Amino acid sequence: MNTRAAEKPNTLKWAEIALLLGLAVFLASGAMALQTEQELSDRVVRLHVLANSDSEEDQALKLRVRDRVLAYVEPLLEGSADRREAEALLRGRLLELERVAGEEIRAAGYDYRVEARLEDTSFPTREYEGFTLPAGKYLALRLVIGAGAGRNWWCVVFPPLCAAAAEEVPAAALAAGLSREQVGLITEENQGYVLKSKLVEFWGEVRARLED
Repeated sequence: MNTRAAEKPNTLKWAEIALLLGLAVFLASGAMALQTEQELSDRVVRLHVLANSDSEEDQALKLRVRDRVLAYVEPLLEGSADRREAEALLRGRLLELERVAGEEIRAAGYDYRVEARLEDTSFPTREYEGFTLPAGKYLALRLVIGAGAGRNWWCVVFPPLCAAAAEEVPAAALAAGLSREQVGLITEENQGYVLKSKLVEFWGEVRARLED
């Protein structure tokens, strides 16, 4: 009997099993990462300011509008217990936000119209001072200035992390309802969280590409 011929099918069989197991682990990691991303995005509201164009003047105006909107929104959301409360407050103030932003635009000498929206928006992975948010779809307060064709500015308006110093980020995030694990994920407190963050980032970007 030819033992080599008998061993070859067995070798192929084990290789196929190993491949299937590897694929199962890969897909399971994706499901867990996407669930983690969803749980995180359910507790966050982004701020997204879109400039009229990439001209130096329009980019400077974008930052003026950002500062004015943050000065209005951060005290408004200060007492919000979670994202649901923050979202309700923002939805009730969209017209007021357009008025506030419009005043700043006119004070700068421009007549661009501005539109305030609160909508789900896909974001790539973004690093801030003291924390990183993985790619994914987040609820965003979006201020579109004029044509909205210029480089835009992103941050996190709830929890109030836009102006928070790096050492203040964990406390602000916990106060807004994020779990310690989620805070560890975005601040990358230890190597375990770093690995999980990278998995969430990878799978979030895969989903964003598929949706596009």
